[in-house]
Amino acid sequence: MSVVLRDGAAAHIPNSARVLRAFHDCAFLPAHGYFCGDDSNTHNGSWLAETSQVARSARSSVAVILGYFDGQSFIGEQLQSIIGQTHSALHIYLCDDKSEPRFSFDGLRLDQNSLAKISVGVRPHNIGFTNNFLNALASISDEFEYFAFSDQDDVWHEDKLEKAIAALENGPSEQPALYCARTEIADATCEHTLGYSPLFNKPPSFANALVQNIGGGNTMVLNRAARDLILVATQDVTVVSHDWWCYQVVTGAGGHVIYDSEPCLKYRQHGHNLVGANTSWRASLLRIRGLLRGSSHEWNDINLAALSAHRHLLTNSNQRVLDDFVEARQSTLIKRLFLFKRSGVYRQTLFGNLGLLLGVILNKV
Repeated sequence: MSVVLRDGAAAHIPNSARVLRAFHDCAFLPAHGYFCGDDSNTHNGSWLAETSQVARSARSSVAVILGYFDGQSFIGEQLQSIIGQTHSALHIYLCDDKSEPRFSFDGLRLDQNSLAKISVGVRPHNIGFTNNFLNALASISDEFEYFAFSDQDDVWHEDKLEKAIAALENGPSEQPALYCARTEIADATCEHTLGYSPLFNKPPSFANALVQNIGGGNTMVLNRAARDLILVATQDVTVVSHDWWCYQVVTGAGGHVIYDSEPCLKYRQHGHNLVGANTSWRASLLRIRGLLRGSSHEWNDINLAALSAHRHLLTNSNQRVLDDFVEARQSTLIKRLFLFKRSGVYRQTLFGNLGLLLGVILNKV
């Protein structure tokens, strides 16, 4: 697979990711017990012995899952912006997806209190960013109330977690809930704002999630009910990206998705972004080109197979939406148009819906 384009970001995905089972966990060590010596000191077996101890010692209400791969250049600012949150009850789980060289604390200027908020795990082999995030989500203690994803090169606004938790606490804790937000697009220094991710006005829903992801993973915060739901839904399935999958699963099961129109972080643009801003006309044209090449059809094949494998998690009404969408993609033009209309699927913008209609006519969705 070449390029995934989502509103607000364009992500390179070399291939679809199969979510690994729990026994492939990234085992975490406290920062004080982690160092970048030779590999003989960090065998996976010795790390596994420490994992339960780290989990049991967790007393923070937010687990921040930081997916890391060759990100030493900007990781210091990212960590400082998380540690400096106004909501201070948090713990960072940095999961290194087999970087060469692997993550190091050298030069990061973190004091002892900051280091106490960080645990680090290094995978024995690279499994890709989707697996890295979702597998780490399954590896963390159930003692946390909330779970946030973090990239390695952003700068969080200081009230990012405080705003997310305030929004999530408005609903019942037993209902799966997901918070996501817009982003402030910044230059490589994060000192100059280049723009903002698109503002979406239509409500989040499963019908929208089938054809679009409105929230970047770097903005997402989940309550425990959403995290537990996602773990069940990701057993033995292949998905395209962790954030799109979270949006699909939470909305599909009747959970609550909160889309914050105010940006929550500085989304750094630099030469090595895995995911980059996607707000230009060029990016829109790239999206259309991907559609015509059949990329959207391939990604939908992957996600629909995963959703169908766990359709029992969906509400009855969303099962009908899924069935109409699946059948439409296998139908002739007139029936396809009818079933797509009945399914109610939509994108957030007029331009996006025109592209969706074109994709339906060409059977590229």
